[in-house]
Amino acid sequence: VHRLITYIFVYEDMISLTCGAVIIWYFAGSFEKNVGTAKHCFLTIAFAVLSALLYLLLETIVSRVSEVEDAKGFMPVAFATLGVSTTRSRMKSTMFFGVRIPVVLVPWFILCIAWFIPRSSLLSNLCGLLAGEAYGFGYCFCLDFPESVSSKLDRVFPFRLLKRIPGLKYIPGSLAERRAFESSKINPALGAYPTQSYYCSSPPAVPAFQMQHPNAQSQGFQHSCIPG
Repeated sequence: VHRLITYIFVYEDMISLTCGAVIIWYFAGSFEKNVGTAKHCFLTIAFAVLSALLYLLLETIVSRVSEVEDAKGFMPVAFATLGVSTTRSRMKSTMFFGVRIPVVLVPWFILCIAWFIPRSSLLSNLCGLLAGEAYGFGYCFCLDFPESVSSKLDRVFPFRLLKRIPGLKYIPGSLAERRAFESSKINPALGAYPTQSYYCSSPPAVPAFQMQHPNAQSQGFQHSCIPG
């Protein structure tokens, strides 16, 4: 039973590990900024289990037609988070390799591209995408809990400990706190950045003949710039 979760940490070579690290940084990082760290951890486990159960259900059918790659790595969960983000996005279309397409089709194009990643399972990625879109459309409403619960989770173990780790960016579960955190980065408080004071002496007095004859001054400047 534990393999329903631990398979997302399994990588067989450095190429798949590198691709998994990039996917975690890009897709899971942006998803965490939208829902908070506590809810992101909960949904990561939920998406991993749902993708694994759906994979086990479809494997018996697909294996009769063609060979099925084992489910490994974080990519199924990444496709689940991508499916949630696209189904709940307010954007109708976006640019994908220079072509404007509907946002809901972006995960399916990326699914085709991920087929060429070594050691990646197309079936497990498809199961993750289906699980994420089902959650995004509201069919898995039992997994969605309000922000008040997320705020309470921020104050209990182990999330309370994660806040205190230096260098770790913790995203609060409350939307108001996340907006305040983002606005503090855009509009820093007075004195947040170091400044350097410069001593500016009073400008020298302009000679009277330069004020009376500006043309002569400009001509003299032009002649002084001529080489020789």
